[in-house]
Amino acid sequence: MRWLPRQRVGRAIGGNILAQPENQDMPEKKDKKQKKDKGEQKQAPKAEKKDENFRYIVRIANTDIDGNKSLMMGIQSIKGVGPRVAAIVAQRTGIDPHVKMGELSEAKTDEIAQIVLSYPEYAPTWAINRQHDFETGEDQHIFGIDLDVVRKDDINRLKMIRSYRGVRHEQGAKVRGQKTRSNGRTGLTMGVSRTKNQPSGKK
Repeated sequence: MRWLPRQRVGRAIGGNILAQPENQDMPEKKDKKQKKDKGEQKQAPKAEKKDENFRYIVRIANTDIDGNKSLMMGIQSIKGVGPRVAAIVAQRTGIDPHVKMGELSEAKTDEIAQIVLSYPEYAPTWAINRQHDFETGEDQHIFGIDLDVVRKDDINRLKMIRSYRGVRHEQGAKVRGQKTRSNGRTGLTMGVSRTKNQPSGKK
């Protein structure tokens, strides 16, 4: 086998030597920065134009709601309104549930507030958070701060009549029959301590 000059030697495949032409230049590599600049120009985000009447805070049922949230998510900011209640209210208003709260007019938000507050009138009994009230015996749905007040009154009543649930509330323990050996441990809790091997007297 005859050795060829180093400039003409290429790669060997199956014993055959592929010679590279002398006058052929290698292709130039494009700069990565130029590609990135072109990509940035194409992907430049367009500034969204918002209406001048856009409201960033909407107040419904004594609750401040972010105007950038959709109707479904915005209604759920009210305490006492979950996904199920929000879906029923949005369907009853007839407004697109994906519309942002800030884009709605004041008349629309007032209408939504009335529908939310009158929810117990058209909702089924099983979808209400206060069934058979202790004092009135009526079915109610409570919103906002009133929910915390009613909950505290119920706990205080259980403590006063010294029921099992009331005593457990006083102790700060689990109320609904959960296990308490490994969960819900409060205060000073001692972990498992291993006995150290004491050195023997013999040397």
